[in-house]
Amino acid sequence: MISELIITDLEIGEGKEAVKGALITAHYVGCLEDGTQFDSSYAKGRPFQCVIGTGRVIKGWDQGMMGMKVGGKRKLFVPSHLAYGEREIGAHIKPNSDLHFEIELLEVLTRDE
Repeated sequence: MISELIITDLEIGEGKEAVKGALITAHYVGCLEDGTQFDSSYAKGRPFQCVIGTGRVIKGWDQGMMGMKVGGKRKLFVPSHLAYGEREIGAHIKPNSDLHFEIELLEVLTRDE
């Protein structure tokens, strides 16, 4: 069992870098270990926005988005303790589930803009 966050860059972006406290806009697909898709911003028809690095999303995202640049695409393997841990989320995410995300970073906004 893998217990570490695994970050795989599929495409390196050339835009602004995601830093702690930045508002990011991203498209993503989330899947379980068996490949079952449990969430997708593409399917919802709008990108996802959140402030990164401040505990507003799962720890795997907070850690895994750091340093990613706008225009980049990244895969994250998020072990359960950096995802939802022992909680069951919705119909698909069982307790102690490891999760896979494919993320496309669209925009980064920081307070200095």
